[in-house]
Formats: sequence, C-alpha cells, structure tokens
Amino acid sequence: MDKNLLNRINELAKKKREQGLTPEEQAEQKKLYKIYLGEIRTQFDKTLDNVSVKEKDGEVVPFKQAYLKKNKDK
Repeated sequence: MDKNLLNRINELAKKKREQGLTPEEQAEQKKLYKIYLGEIRTQFDKTLDNVSVKEKDGEVVPFKQAYLKKNKDK
C-alpha cells in the first residue's frame, strides 16, 4: 500500500475534524477512500486464497471452494 496515499488520507481526516474540508478536498478524500478500500479488498482476497478448510469428511479444500459449496447447498 502506498505510504503517500495513507499520509494524505490521514491529513484530510485530521483537517476534517479540526476545521472542515472544502468541496474539492471532500471529493479528493472520497476518491482516496475508494482507492484504499479497493486495495484492502484485494489484499483480503489474496489472503483467502491461502486459507483452507477441513470438511467434516476430512477433506481439505480451499476456503473459497468450501464457501461456494456451503452456499450452493442452501
């Protein structure tokens, strides 16, 4: 994750608390949050690719496969 992105998000958050943001800064903050959340979601998705679940029958399957199977059975 880009350190400059996080620094700017924190600067805008601090300014918002202390004195408020201009409409341009609000738009920038919204854009930066969208980028930040996209990166978090990507990292989380990659983490799930490395997680396995042991089924009741002893079979070990990737988490995403187990999740899809469980929801298909409902």
